[in-house]
Amino acid sequence: MKTYDVTALGELLIDFTENGISEQGNPLLEANPGGAPCNVLSMLCRLGRKTAFIGKVGQDIWGNKLKEAVEEVGIDTRNLLMDKDVRTTLAFVVKKPDGDRDFAFYRSPGADMMLSAEEVQEDLIADSRIFHFGSLSLTHPACREATKKALRIAKENGCLISFDPNLREPLWNSLDEAHEQIDFGMSQCDVMKIADNEVQWFTGKEDFDEGIADLQARHGIPLILVSKGRDGSSAYYKGRRIDAAPFLQENTIETTGAGDTFCACVLNGLLDHDIHDLQAGDLEEILRFANAAASLITTKKGALRVMPTLEEVDLLLSSR
Repeated sequence: MKTYDVTALGELLIDFTENGISEQGNPLLEANPGGAPCNVLSMLCRLGRKTAFIGKVGQDIWGNKLKEAVEEVGIDTRNLLMDKDVRTTLAFVVKKPDGDRDFAFYRSPGADMMLSAEEVQEDLIADSRIFHFGSLSLTHPACREATKKALRIAKENGCLISFDPNLREPLWNSLDEAHEQIDFGMSQCDVMKIADNEVQWFTGKEDFDEGIADLQARHGIPLILVSKGRDGSSAYYKGRRIDAAPFLQENTIETTGAGDTFCACVLNGLLDHDIHDLQAGDLEEILRFANAAASLITTKKGALRVMPTLEEVDLLLSSR
């Protein structure tokens, strides 16, 4: 028996998102707590799972607010460090005319980049059933070494390893470096959540089936989940593809956190099933639940503090 269901390592930051226009005609920005790994953990907490986070923020106004927000939703913060010398990472998110999002980051450096291998608490990872990470902790040397140490500990202690490529082009020195480090992340994981455009970018294949076949042949990843927005999602497992339809919402506001919510629900399902013995029905159930939850977060502003509850997801599932 392990204490934690899921421990995640990575970025914790402030997402400044648009929230109307001022009387002077200027955009109003709302400071939302964010960062993909903690969004995943927040949704897992909503589902009754015990989680912990490994990362670093600045010892500043925003770092203090982030620590409060993470603790408020129930995530263990004993390995969340406060750096007095480096500021908390900030992200500015703007919705483009086509509905996609554009990001501007203030992270040169940001505190999340400065997490060192020596600061990773080994016992926390060893006491976890799943270890989850994303590519943003691979962008710079210090946090990259911290991630590699965490992965070594996770493997030594039999953790299921989850990876989300979560490509954010502005944070890489080059796309070649991004490709190399994301390839490393893929080589380490048992389960991967990847967005449809990331499959096409990484593999160069327009056809998702061909792209995923290449990834599984290259890395032997047992389970790959592809989130496809308005087209639903797919699971690739033991040569099979399982599809699930989306839950489209008329009152969608933004897509921030949808992929993280989806990822969390997949991990929640895997906590109840053996990844080596998944049936088609298991995967259909996991995908349908994850799609429903992801659709609900698109009706809310922000992510970490407003994840849907189990009751909200069940209500949506029962209505369709």
